[in-house]
Amino acid sequence: MKLEELHIYQMAMTLGEEIWKLAESWNYYVKDTIGKQLVRAADSIAANIAEGYGRYHYKENLNFCFYSRGSLKETGTWLTKAKNRNLISIEKFEELNQLCESLSVKQ
Repeated sequence: MKLEELHIYQMAMTLGEEIWKLAESWNYYVKDTIGKQLVRAADSIAANIAEGYGRYHYKENLNFCFYSRGSLKETGTWLTKAKNRNLISIEKFEELNQLCESLSVKQ
C-alpha cells in the first residue's frame, strides 16, 4: 500500500491544509505567535506518519507514530488557545477539533 492511500495520512494532510488556510488569514502578530506554532504542529502530524512509513522496521515506524500523536495533542492545545483568544469561531474550533479526535487513537 502506498503512503498516500493510508486513510490516517489523508486525514492528517487535510487537517494541515485546513489549519494553513485558517492561519493564513490572521494578522502578522497572530501568525508570528500562535499561527506558526499551530501550523508546525499540524504539519508535523502527517510528516511523522510519512517518515515512520518510510522506515522499514516496525519499532522505528511505531516511534514516529508516537511523535505524530504528540504533534496531534499539541495541535489540539493550539486550537484551544486560538478559540480562547477569539481567533477562531467556536464552530471552526469544533470542526477542527473533531478532525483531531478522528485522528486520535483511543486507548
